[in-house]
Amino acid sequence: MQFGIMFANVGPFGTATGARAIGQASEAAGFDSIWTVEHVLVPAGYESEYPYDRSGKMPGGDDSDIPDPLIWLSFVAASTTTIKLATGILILPQRNAAIVAKEVATLDRLSDGRVLLGIGVGWLEEEFDALGVPFAARGKRTDETVAAMRALWTQGPATFEGDLISFRDCWSRPQPTQGSVPIVIGGHSEAAARRAGRLGDGFFPGRGDSDTLGHLIGVMRQAAEAADRDPDDVEITASSFGVFGADPVGAVQELAALGVSRIIIPPLSFDPDAIGDALGGFGENVIAKVAS
Repeated sequence: MQFGIMFANVGPFGTATGARAIGQASEAAGFDSIWTVEHVLVPAGYESEYPYDRSGKMPGGDDSDIPDPLIWLSFVAASTTTIKLATGILILPQRNAAIVAKEVATLDRLSDGRVLLGIGVGWLEEEFDALGVPFAARGKRTDETVAAMRALWTQGPATFEGDLISFRDCWSRPQPTQGSVPIVIGGHSEAAARRAGRLGDGFFPGRGDSDTLGHLIGVMRQAAEAADRDPDDVEITASSFGVFGADPVGAVQELAALGVSRIIIPPLSFDPDAIGDALGGFGENVIAKVAS
């Protein structure tokens, strides 16, 4: 089982000191990956329902700092050596396919192939409106953007013809270190699970108890088989939120039985001076025991 740190780029970790602290502490404690969140804009007084909290609102308030995930991860890459650099998630349909392909490939090349590109379709309709991106077409735009990026990462020159995105005989360099970048589909819906089965290298359900998680994994596997893909090739990352209790090792074993291979936890401290001890304790008490 692998472990990652979520919400890594918010609060005090959005600063240079905080970013270095959580990146280096996560790596030293045995976490395999560090995961960022993003919103380009948060319209004041939004009415769209945030799906990962009962309040329907994002934690921290509308005006909280949310540094750009790719730039933040670039900074962390320079102060670490092995930890994977993950977006959890990048709101893909808000971004130009060619530009994000270039940005991600550049980060992957500079970090020696450490990027995991977690993507989602987004939920904040007011943000799409403010950016001038059609909210209703975000699913189709996401699918085409994934295909277009993979063409740019693997072809030379690259051609892609879609309904929303098209280009012909275009070079995009550098290409990723490993020839492509793993794409992890995030989302708590059956649509996200089907998308992960059709085209994802990984699946990251954003929430859910064991029954819900098991159902979504089943939907993903069915979609993969329908697309003539091996569902075992889709790596499952799950959130620990609300799962860990008095027996964290037992909780890990339960998730592993569902097919989960990576568990994401939130920062165990939002104090850059204390994050090393907090994550180090988790490494000793959970990661080391699971590994043994």
